[in-house]
Amino acid sequence: MTTPNTSLVAPAAPAATETPVDPEQHWLDHVWRKGEKQLTVRAVIAGMFIGGVMCLSNLYVFFKTGWSLGVTLTACILAFALFEFFRAARLTSSEFTILENNAMGSVASAAGYMTGGGNMAAFGALLMVTSARPSPYWMMLWFGIIAAMGVFAAIPIKRQLINQEGLAFPTGTATAATLRSMHDAIHHEGAAGAEAKTGNGKDQAKLLGLASLAAAVLTFLREAKAPWMPFNLPAAFALPFELAGRAAKDWTITLKSELVQVGAGALMSFRTGWSLLLSSLLGYAVLAPSLVGKGLVKEVTYPAIVGWTLWPGAAILVASGLTSFALDYKSVVRSFRGLSGLFSRNASAAREPIADVECPDWWFPAGFAVLAPIVVVLMAFLFHIPVWAGLIAMPLAVFMGFIAARVTGETDVTPTKALGPVTQAVFGILTPGNLAGNVMSANVTGGIGLHAADLLTDLKSGWLLGASPRQQFKAQLFGVVAGALVVVPAFWILVPDPSVLGSDEWPAPSCLVWAGVSKAFANGLGGLPSGATTAMAIGIALGVTLALLERFAPKNLRPYIPSPAGLGIALVIPASNAIAMFLGALIAEIVRRVRPALGERATIPLASGFIAGESLMGIIVKALALAGVLQK
Repeated sequence: MTTPNTSLVAPAAPAATETPVDPEQHWLDHVWRKGEKQLTVRAVIAGMFIGGVMCLSNLYVFFKTGWSLGVTLTACILAFALFEFFRAARLTSSEFTILENNAMGSVASAAGYMTGGGNMAAFGALLMVTSARPSPYWMMLWFGIIAAMGVFAAIPIKRQLINQEGLAFPTGTATAATLRSMHDAIHHEGAAGAEAKTGNGKDQAKLLGLASLAAAVLTFLREAKAPWMPFNLPAAFALPFELAGRAAKDWTITLKSELVQVGAGALMSFRTGWSLLLSSLLGYAVLAPSLVGKGLVKEVTYPAIVGWTLWPGAAILVASGLTSFALDYKSVVRSFRGLSGLFSRNASAAREPIADVECPDWWFPAGFAVLAPIVVVLMAFLFHIPVWAGLIAMPLAVFMGFIAARVTGETDVTPTKALGPVTQAVFGILTPGNLAGNVMSANVTGGIGLHAADLLTDLKSGWLLGASPRQQFKAQLFGVVAGALVVVPAFWILVPDPSVLGSDEWPAPSCLVWAGVSKAFANGLGGLPSGATTAMAIGIALGVTLALLERFAPKNLRPYIPSPAGLGIALVIPASNAIAMFLGALIAEIVRRVRPALGERATIPLASGFIAGESLMGIIVKALALAGVLQK
């Protein structure tokens, strides 16, 4: 299991030879910043504003590329710069603290990622496969309620995934390092505590700044298409070999000039990195040519290939996730036991100290008790999904949310592209012929999964920085409101005529995939590609086996067991992405082995800078293009 480096933000845990210490008690004693201001009014306002702006940018990028850009890191950097400007201009006298910035990031991420989790993929697909055009007001409520359910779904698994297992959540780790570097370098707060092991905070900030600048320049030279630009860097570099008579790039096997995936790979475990590469090469260099040769895949394109490989990939993810979830059943049992808190305000004398800091266990079932009936009613009213089918969707969505959170913790990739089709398959059987219901039921799964994973990513930052989980939970709900209010009106501004989705102007690849899966499942499992059922059975067996090995194999053998999350994700992303993430993980591992001190000091700020610099410049370039400053 991946264990992140927390030396930037907390004293080192006791050595293995000492008496084991409960990680939660260690956090309470050494990391938690009790009483510091966090979710202030200005943090909420800044987060809602920045998150709303980034939601607009992500919406544009999503319909052009099918991807949403990083939100939290970029938002924290923007907020830091904004409030430093306010201080320099004497518009404010008080410092914008590191925990305020962290809380602001939770608000902004919830708003900015309203485009993800299948929200816009489902909305676009709905308009492509049906003539339905729900009222914008109903859709704002729909997206907001689903996102809020995802926030509540994170509560029962937070302590298991973050406090106990210490999953990496690479973006959350990067955000904590970024915040610490910025605030320590400017205000010199707490730098002495980390200096002994990780170096001066200014050095960390310089590494972060240089990496951000390099990534930003590279992104501008690649993405800015202005007539005055003397040249543009290629988005990818072709590899000089062929597979089955076709160039390697046709099978998505290329070297990208993007640093976001390299940075994310450097922050994940090497085990996950090599698992991504292994599965990707098997999927695109071995399996895909065989499928094309047998006529099971009709053309050599990413959408065509992934239309088949997503089924075994999804099977691995679902089977391993459910197996891990079953092995961690105590976390959910504890959450439902906490329901008694609704009826009794008297805390137990034996209550754990961490319980006064964490979100109360009963918030999860109470939140779902309030929100789930609203979603079921909206499913029936807006998309004609039978109430009984809507009731089935609720526990299915929660299970998928738990799976998405665990995969995100290991790989930094939320697998909505894999888990959405699973829900579509279920509803293709339950309600055959209901295209709208098929798409939007998967939206429930994707939305809950994304926002559960998003909050846990933010909570990882808070865990490393000593923030209050309850404050971050509330911050996410503020962001959900902002995102829901922005995303639907913005969609109609950018795409006033949905018939252009799938065109050269608005390719909308994710919408095309969701629409295609919906049509495939219009009459149940008969719409699955030929051979996919057998592949899914193999994927299920592999996922269960690997999850069991992760838990019960001797510790010295676990680094050599392929990561089921890495194997599954690699089958639903282009091979170029998996290659880039592997290279990041490989470079970080080599540095850690050859020069451990340098790896300890430099890996996180450099990787964080790559992610922050590219995502920030990507948004700037897209915004300038939309404004007509750069050629579109």
